[in-house]
Amino acid sequence: MLEDKDLRSIQEVRTKVEQAYEAFQKYREFSQQQVDRIIDRVAAVARAHSEALARLAVEETGYGNVKDKIAKNLLNSDTLHQAIRPLKTVGIVRDDRQNGIIEIAEPVGVVAAILPTTNPTSTAFFKILISLKGRNAVVLSPHPRAVRCTCEAARLLYEAALQAGAPEHIIECLSDASMQGTNELMKHRRTAVILSTGGAGIVRAAYSSGKPALGVGPGNVPVLLEASADVESSVASVVEGKSFDYGTVCSSEQSLVAEQGARERVLSALKANGAYLCTSEQTAALAKLLVSTDFRINPDCVGQSPVRIAEMAGFPVPPDTSILVVEIQGVGREHPLSVEKLSPVLSVYFVRDFEESVKACTAILNFGGRGHTCVIYSKNEDRIREYGLRVPAFRVLVNTPSPQGSTGITTNVFPSMTLGCGAIAGNVTSDNVGPMHLINIKRIAFHVRDARAAFQSEEARAYFAGQPMPALAAVAAGGASRPRIADAVGRYLTQRGITAPVTSPPPATALRQTTITNPVEAVVDRFLSYRMASGTSSSAASNPSPGGLTNLPAQAAAASPAPPAPEIQVVPFVAEDDVRRARFKQKKIYINAKTIVTPAARDLDDGTILVQTE
Repeated sequence: MLEDKDLRSIQEVRTKVEQAYEAFQKYREFSQQQVDRIIDRVAAVARAHSEALARLAVEETGYGNVKDKIAKNLLNSDTLHQAIRPLKTVGIVRDDRQNGIIEIAEPVGVVAAILPTTNPTSTAFFKILISLKGRNAVVLSPHPRAVRCTCEAARLLYEAALQAGAPEHIIECLSDASMQGTNELMKHRRTAVILSTGGAGIVRAAYSSGKPALGVGPGNVPVLLEASADVESSVASVVEGKSFDYGTVCSSEQSLVAEQGARERVLSALKANGAYLCTSEQTAALAKLLVSTDFRINPDCVGQSPVRIAEMAGFPVPPDTSILVVEIQGVGREHPLSVEKLSPVLSVYFVRDFEESVKACTAILNFGGRGHTCVIYSKNEDRIREYGLRVPAFRVLVNTPSPQGSTGITTNVFPSMTLGCGAIAGNVTSDNVGPMHLINIKRIAFHVRDARAAFQSEEARAYFAGQPMPALAAVAAGGASRPRIADAVGRYLTQRGITAPVTSPPPATALRQTTITNPVEAVVDRFLSYRMASGTSSSAASNPSPGGLTNLPAQAAAASPAPPAPEIQVVPFVAEDDVRRARFKQKKIYINAKTIVTPAARDLDDGTILVQTE
């Protein structure tokens, strides 16, 4: 018997992944009817146990509240089930006879499902249902602080799947949860794809595993209260979203941005909805309690009631307080409460006008929530569209509480507990992840035309007719393309300190007889000579320059100054993706005290990328 917990965890992973893979080999042959019978039964059992599992989750983790965890469990056993039930995920899913394309769904295999501690049972429901809908096996890796409730949820759903005819071991859950075991799960040779929900560290590990991964980024959701919105109803909606499960949903509202002229109405509406407005001293105490010096959230405060958080910060609030409200004066490192807080604490930020509001919301997203979610309350369609076009978020919600809107309860986005943040956050997708992300599409493509018919351009027609291609012929003849070449070369040389003016070019036939002293014309001439000698014109002169554009004439070379010493450029903002790119290019990023560096970017830096300057 293994006594070492990490070794036990690794061995458990190896055993359960192999068993899940064997189950997948059988399940992949199931029909759509068989698959849908299984998910119908699994969803029904999940709904029946939503309350009991919500209570168990709160009891074990200490995060959130039972009422709202029931709602999240129902989202992933009722609303999600309604959305995925009609989907075709088996066999031929599209037959486009007109275009000669048949699409066939193929399951990916064993899904490694990494679960968070904030939403342990609802996320288990979600990942099990979408995996089974795609004819995949799933192995769940619970958070160490949520093993009991996650494994109980998995057990109940597994028994339901077996009753509906699923093969044994189609759902597995790790009972010896550890970081070593999770790493083994992500890298196991039988693991096909990783579905990761959790902190930045576990998502980065998923993307670094060498396996396909669907991870998510952090949320730092700004809410813009636009001038046309009804203040009272909008604020009530914000409080409803912010207080939901004590702020544990990643798409929970974090900062409310409004114009200065609406300040008194906004604060009055907040108080009318049970919010407690903190004094400047209480705000400072909350900042010290909630946010560490490296901008990590105190785990003891995550998902706690507003009364409990206020008590921890050293001041009392009424027992019926819905949320705590703190006023901030800006965004960034000097304003720690402008980060994601994972608790019922809402920042409010008053600015001059709509333009400043959009800029503030953008800054909030850049400070730890790029690509995730934002909200606008407005009756002005033009302002709503402008906001959506400008902000760096892939879920732009309108007039709705953010947790409910982003997960598909109050909007028609796909119901999901895995909200992709796109390439700007290092994610592979910006979608609300669902079962279609866990299948591959095979395409049967029929011959529909001859190769020549696929091309429509003038150049292509000339090519197939064996004639000179028009664009190259124009260059060889010194036609319309020559001024464009001269302009491009002129800009290139000007950037390097060569400022000779462009003069009227000689005729193409005189290229060999003319002495050219202008460096721009010299380079254009060298290019044209090279093109003509290489076969674009039968009248081209022989012995072209072997260097083509790389050999500048002596005049140009003499006019070129020595390259200046590289300057250190301090950047105003650094995100996680910037650090990732710099590491790939083996470059450094120079920052100073005014530079905004997102918490995720600092986490990714190993001390070799970010360089502090004066």
